[in-house]
Amino acid sequence: MEDWGLPLNSPVPRAVVAITAELAANAAIHGRTPGRDFEVRLSLTATHARVEVSDTRPDRLPPPSPDTPLPPPGTATTGRGLLLVDAFATRWGCEQRTQLVKTVWAEVDR
Repeated sequence: MEDWGLPLNSPVPRAVVAITAELAANAAIHGRTPGRDFEVRLSLTATHARVEVSDTRPDRLPPPSPDTPLPPPGTATTGRGLLLVDAFATRWGCEQRTQLVKTVWAEVDR
C-alpha cells in the first residue's frame, strides 16, 4: 500500500488489510482442496482498491446476496467474516472463474 502512495494508517489501506485478512482466512479454511493453494490479488485504480481471493472450492459460495450477509447465532464463535467484509467494502461479490475456481472480490472506494 505504501508503494502505491497510501499510508498504512489511512482508511483505504486499513479497509483493504481487514478485507484481505478475512477473505484469505475464508479461503484457507473453507476453500481448501488438498494440494492446491488459494491466490490473493490486490489492485489499485484512480477510483478504488480491489481485493480478489481465489480458491479451488467453487461449490462453497458465500451467501447469494452480498447486500445482506446473515449474522451467526449470538453464541457462535465464527461466521462474522463476511459481515466485516460488507462493513469495510464499498461493494463485494463472488464469481466462478472456472469449473474449479471461484473468486471472492471486494472494492473500497478511494
